[in-house]
Amino acid sequence: MEIRRDPITQSWVVLGQRENLDEPSEPCPFDTGIVEKQPSILSWPAEGPWQVRVIPHPDPLYRIEGDSARLAEGMYDKMGALGAHEVVVETPAHNKRMSQFSDEEIERVLWVWAARVADLKKDSRFKYVAVFKNQGALAGDEWSHAHSQITATIFVPRRIKYELSSANEWFHERERCIFCDVVRQDEKQGKRIVDVQGEYYALCPYASRVPYEMWLMHRKHNHLFEQPRPESNRRQLAALLGRILRRLDKLAPAFHLVVHTAPNTRSKKGELAGYWKTLAEDFHWHIEILPILEKRSKSYSIKEVYFNSLLPEQAAEQLRALDPNS
Repeated sequence: MEIRRDPITQSWVVLGQRENLDEPSEPCPFDTGIVEKQPSILSWPAEGPWQVRVIPHPDPLYRIEGDSARLAEGMYDKMGALGAHEVVVETPAHNKRMSQFSDEEIERVLWVWAARVADLKKDSRFKYVAVFKNQGALAGDEWSHAHSQITATIFVPRRIKYELSSANEWFHERERCIFCDVVRQDEKQGKRIVDVQGEYYALCPYASRVPYEMWLMHRKHNHLFEQPRPESNRRQLAALLGRILRRLDKLAPAFHLVVHTAPNTRSKKGELAGYWKTLAEDFHWHIEILPILEKRSKSYSIKEVYFNSLLPEQAAEQLRALDPNS
């Protein structure tokens, strides 16, 4: 496998891995009694029966061994698929979705996500660490057992670069965090707020890309998901995320969830070095959830301009009306 860079869009594309569309193997590799036979990166709790377990991905996109040097092919750039790819097995229970977890169980998963992001960022070769969860066949999940994935890459994904650029520009013009401004305005208007738990908000973005898209954000500024503010209460975030997922259970058969945190700043070189000066002030971690409602949708087929048939204000109103506890 190799990673190639599009010189026009500046996207990095992983090439050479065959997508596995076969039915998941039986028995499930994450079930108790089987997953313990695989190498463990992290197990919570450290002693006794595990509740959350992190293992290497069995068919990784990125591998920890290798050379990160870029190679030129005329005007083009490419490099080896250096990085890390891990699976977070979120529960020992095979048929239990995250929406069915208790607040305590979701908080454990959040803690493991943060711990792995912080640990992977110790490697200065890795420029970005992503946490994501694909649930449902339409989202391309690889196993039905509740799990999420973590990747560490030697490049920053294009979507994150867009956010960095916008946040940096907004801060230099107004000396404020654009994400904080979004939370404050939506809090004031109320019509796109879906749910609130303590200092955490769930809202439908003003320019939602797909129906029922939601962002979870902390009201107080922090650029690092993996380093919660001292006064923050992650149990509140867990409770909010659980209610949001239970609402989605009533509407969407599948979803993508992605944690957006700040890039790794240990590397002082490269194309993003200019962002580091104000990164702690202008960037704001958040969780994005993109539901998938149907197999064919303009929202996913027209990538240049997103098409969403449902206004976010209407989506928020419908989501608020759903009882997450019924």
